[in-house]
Amino acid sequence: MNSVYFSAQFHSSASDPYYCPESEAEVAFAGRSNAGKSSAINTITRNRKLARTSKTPGRTQLINHFSLDEQRFLVDLPGYGYAQVSRDKQKQWQSAMTRYLISRPSLRGLVLVMDIRHPLTDSDWQLIELQQQGQAELHILLTKADKLSRNQVNQALMSVQDQLSESGVEATLQDFSALKKQGVGDVHSVLDSWLFDRTLAVE
Repeated sequence: MNSVYFSAQFHSSASDPYYCPESEAEVAFAGRSNAGKSSAINTITRNRKLARTSKTPGRTQLINHFSLDEQRFLVDLPGYGYAQVSRDKQKQWQSAMTRYLISRPSLRGLVLVMDIRHPLTDSDWQLIELQQQGQAELHILLTKADKLSRNQVNQALMSVQDQLSESGVEATLQDFSALKKQGVGDVHSVLDSWLFDRTLAVE
């Protein structure tokens, strides 16, 4: 693990990528509403209050930057795929995410958070299509792994990998549990490789 992530602090929020802070390198976290994105960020940073968690889907509405140092950030993107969000809100989200994922020069990687029991929804594929148009690499975090047996987790990992390969999408992936603090070291290794140009070491 890398303790630098435990010092993450809230920096700023923006409704549009134009107003995001300048940075040398950043990694964004995205995920369908209620997939466990905020809980994953809080577990990775050991700060339960860093990203706002809620039982109400769609709580994250802004692009939230958390600073690691003056030039490196973790970014919490608005949740997507929540049916009760208005169509106008959905269009605004899609426009903002398109510009952020494709045009943000400092974006090194995207961590796509999915509930391991419901991976690769239509909304997930929509975001992957945007990510593929940009330069950022992709890492998939299959959360709530504690809800399944080890055999079921392995089957889910293989299924997701097969679907990505069939679609020509290059990505790394892992299982994760915020409840059990499982997989934190693996995420840190991915973040290290993107933010600090360190060789990716898979545990």
